[in-house]
Amino acid sequence: MAFREFDTPQVSRRALLRGGAWLTAGAALAGNPMGRMALAQGGAANWQAVTAMVDKYVSERKVANMVATLGWGTRDPQYIARGTLALGGPAKADADSLYRIYSMTKPITGMAAMMLIDEGRLGLDQPIAELLPAYANMQVQKTYDGSITDVVPAERPITVRQLLTHTAGLGYGIVQKGPITKAYTDQGLIPGQVSRIPIPGIGRATPVEGLDVFADRLATLPLVLQPGSKWSYSVSLDLLGRVIEVASGMAFDEFLHKRIFEPAGMTSTWFTVPESEVGRFTTNYGIMNGTPLPMDPAKASIYLDKPPFPFGGAGLVSSPRDYDRFLKMLLGYGVIEGRRVMGELAVRVGTSNLLPETATTEGTWVEGQGFGAGGRVTDGAYGWGGAAGTIAFVNYKAGLRANLMTQYMPSDSYPIHEGFPDAVTADLAAMQGAKA
Repeated sequence: MAFREFDTPQVSRRALLRGGAWLTAGAALAGNPMGRMALAQGGAANWQAVTAMVDKYVSERKVANMVATLGWGTRDPQYIARGTLALGGPAKADADSLYRIYSMTKPITGMAAMMLIDEGRLGLDQPIAELLPAYANMQVQKTYDGSITDVVPAERPITVRQLLTHTAGLGYGIVQKGPITKAYTDQGLIPGQVSRIPIPGIGRATPVEGLDVFADRLATLPLVLQPGSKWSYSVSLDLLGRVIEVASGMAFDEFLHKRIFEPAGMTSTWFTVPESEVGRFTTNYGIMNGTPLPMDPAKASIYLDKPPFPFGGAGLVSSPRDYDRFLKMLLGYGVIEGRRVMGELAVRVGTSNLLPETATTEGTWVEGQGFGAGGRVTDGAYGWGGAAGTIAFVNYKAGLRANLMTQYMPSDSYPIHEGFPDAVTADLAAMQGAKA
């Protein structure tokens, strides 16, 4: 396969990794009254629109596979699974197949921080300089994405709330343009990975080794916006991983494993796919002129390597079954199958609108909506999507949890982030009509 074919703007690093930005699950399901009715039916829901969507994408070979997972309250989920782990391969995709969830890592990191806030080991509005002194005297670009030497002092300190909600003023190499982008690359501030293959257009810079080094180097660069002034997609959840380390006294990846994955029964979520589990790992595809081309084959995936540091914003691999357990725990306000993983207040606050009063969302991807602990918040719904076509949300008003897993990049090659919640909404409406 000639990977030089990927050398086009549509498969640039920025395009490949920006996937979570357009998640619309919250808006699509906001205030939907049909969920509780369907839950009360007691039987399996008839997800015709979701099934049709999954069938269409797989039958037309736009993707190798797709698995939709839908669950009411604390009940076991339904799985709609089609396709194979790789196009033309024999292994079927199912609830235990492994997917790169990219920015769907952010809500997990956000909830980890909420646990520490609930325990009094962090403060929601605590300046992070109290834990990371390098952030005590931050500088800010005078001109957004302009000079990195023409700067002014930060008007207020960066807080934990701001890291949770992308309002800390931090940049993102996949979002910013101009000198700050090069500075991030030169300093190795690259909190994400795509492939071992040297694909033109997505860069081959070397990330720093260690979350502590990442945090220290990030502090030497100017912010792109004044802290607390505006929502701007950023590396803040990656930096939050370091805050969690310092506050907990435990390595970030170890904290996630011991405090969330293990008690929630999430046995298939890792930063590195174990060699023993490669047989259920999917291949990731780049979409070139409508055709999926393998860019990260499962058996030679970069996710088989230990990452330079655990990427709290985009680093996890998980399965439909595992991510459903995370959502089930959230929908249970911290409890799953009788075991409490998080405090109820931590979940309620984390899935509420945490945007600072000083921050605007005007002209951003979340304009007119709220933002919680690493995920979008809209009238009872909380969730986010990933750069390789994944999407997940809980809707408290509907009593519903849902996730969709597939693997392709860039995520906006297909309207799946919008299409999945739309299909769910259509099915809920059909259920209501059948009940009437």
